[in-house]
Amino acid sequence: MSEPQVPSAATTQPSAAAPPLADETLNVSQKRKIIAQRLVDSKFSAPHYYLKVRAQMDEVMQARKALNARLKEKVSLNAFLLKFAAEAIKKHPIINSTWKGETIIKHGSVDIGLAVAQPDGLITPVVRDCTQKGILTIDQELKALIQKAQNNRLDPSEYTGATFTISSLGSFGIEEFTAIINPPGSAILAIGEIWKEPVVDDHDQIVIHANMRMTLSCDHRVIDGAVGAAFLKDLKDTLEHPIRVLY
Repeated sequence: MSEPQVPSAATTQPSAAAPPLADETLNVSQKRKIIAQRLVDSKFSAPHYYLKVRAQMDEVMQARKALNARLKEKVSLNAFLLKFAAEAIKKHPIINSTWKGETIIKHGSVDIGLAVAQPDGLITPVVRDCTQKGILTIDQELKALIQKAQNNRLDPSEYTGATFTISSLGSFGIEEFTAIINPPGSAILAIGEIWKEPVVDDHDQIVIHANMRMTLSCDHRVIDGAVGAAFLKDLKDTLEHPIRVLY
């Protein structure tokens, strides 16, 4: 039987420790400074509260599929979300308001911003007067604004003054999250991904449904809990039964 091999001194010597990675100091862009200050002001001045709900998305996905089958350019789900949110706001106009200390301003136009990621921070292109526009018009305007945002070509008038904001992280696989209210608005809607799961229906049958979680952040100075809940319920009902926008 051979003797066990003893490692040589050369093989037992520890390798030299890798040098520690150096810290990196990043300059903060003017845009990011403004974003940071606005969010700090919002979070610490507006008493946030949060409402969560899950909506079945089967019918709106079917409606979008049927619509896109007739069009050359596909309509985004975001256009449906903006339109349906605007219709729910029309029933609960206090959602579309701004706190001004001694007064609350109820805005006549429903101007909805959609949060869009950029390398140096978020920007919210705004589609104006959404209650007066159809889904196709909203989609066309939104796509044009997003393209300008991605090319850093938005005019300030195109990304300021949103009276309501929608932020979606569903494309990243995020199921749900809470968002900080975007001034001058008093509410922001956070949208998660759409996923399928088995559920028990009203007839005690197991069926597969496409679901999406939504979280509404509200400024309690402006929007009472019951009002926020009623708005979210109407939005959920419209997503689950999109024909409701016709009456």
